[in-house]
Amino acid sequence: MPITNLTDSNFKTYIGDSAALVLISNGSDKLRSDFKTAFDKAADEEEGILFGQVDPTMFGKLSELFDYQNRALLIGLYRGEVRFRRSRPWASDLPDYLSQLQDAISADLPPEAENEQTDEAQETAPALDKPMEVTDASFEKEAILASHEMPVLVDFWAEWCGPCRMVAPILDKLAAEYAGQIRVVKVDTDANPALSQLFQIRSIPTIAVFKAGKLIFMQPGALQEPHFRQLIQQAIEVEVPADEAAASA
Repeated sequence: MPITNLTDSNFKTYIGDSAALVLISNGSDKLRSDFKTAFDKAADEEEGILFGQVDPTMFGKLSELFDYQNRALLIGLYRGEVRFRRSRPWASDLPDYLSQLQDAISADLPPEAENEQTDEAQETAPALDKPMEVTDASFEKEAILASHEMPVLVDFWAEWCGPCRMVAPILDKLAAEYAGQIRVVKVDTDANPALSQLFQIRSIPTIAVFKAGKLIFMQPGALQEPHFRQLIQQAIEVEVPADEAAASA
């Protein structure tokens, strides 16, 4: 479906209780070209989610409502509530955000329809073979709860951080190599201040590992590939005592 141009006057009419992705951008605020391509493509392919865009130079009320700060901003809404927000979004963010909105929609379905969608998702869900961007809203599900199935390595990073860019290709490589044994997720500390505060992130990159719902490793600094391999292997092999896992769940 085409992307809807949202204004101060029509916003509530179009959004309502819908699941929606809203891009606020004036076109010159460093919007990544790969993201815009992915956003346009998703708008054509996704059903049940409204894709909207707002020109902040023309519609000040919406810009103020969502605290637009001259940086491209992606907002996810469902039933009028903001589920997530991401400044300077990446194309790789979209699958996670679309999944969150689909989950919200599924939660409102009758049990029979929800079970059908769950069964289908289990049959078609691909292995996580690359780092996943997670947010304040999705961290509990994608990191803490997911660590009950396999260890989760978390990369706390920021776009401006040079050492973070050195670590990124290593994690891309290892996420693919250890797919099905460990998952790798990334937290943009600028876009997710609640997580930064919760884990007292004072230096980036900071690497953390969760297993069985428990934080088993956290260290600031850019690790080299051999150290990452050693850390991943130890995370796979370590046994978290049942009482500790239960206490942290």
